[in-house]
Amino acid sequence: MTIHIRPETHADSDAIEALTIAAFLEAPHTDHNEQLIIRDLRAAGALRHSLVAEQDGIIVGHLCFSPVTISDGSQGWLGLGPIAVAPEWQGKGIGAALMRAGLDALDSEGVAGCVVLGEPGFYGRFGFVADARLQLPGVPAEYFMARRHGDEQASGEVSYHCAFNQG
Repeated sequence: MTIHIRPETHADSDAIEALTIAAFLEAPHTDHNEQLIIRDLRAAGALRHSLVAEQDGIIVGHLCFSPVTISDGSQGWLGLGPIAVAPEWQGKGIGAALMRAGLDALDSEGVAGCVVLGEPGFYGRFGFVADARLQLPGVPAEYFMARRHGDEQASGEVSYHCAFNQG
């Protein structure tokens, strides 16, 4: 199995939307609006990085990053997500490959850090840790994690792009 990871192109948007719907169909803790978030981020020009994983020309995974704001005024922070892998391809390392490629891009770009809301067991493998200095109101602290990409400290309340305020 050879998975090719590349930046999203304009022609990928319909496939990304279908993939995202399928990936979150049976997922717990979702409002089933992830495809709308991605669509709105794209329309607003707020997708900082959007990567797809392809197998034989078919998109089987997607990951994106968008800017976040932090109440202390820290700059250069991104939010990870949504990340999706087609149900029949889950558990085969595609999500991990997308994560590595995405975080490599952030490291080479010199962003200050990245936050994510998700499963500590998965995201912890990539250096994300719960950090009491950064909070996302209304969610259990252990599920909101950060990964610093430099020495700069940030603290405060984190706000995602308004596209995340769906439903």
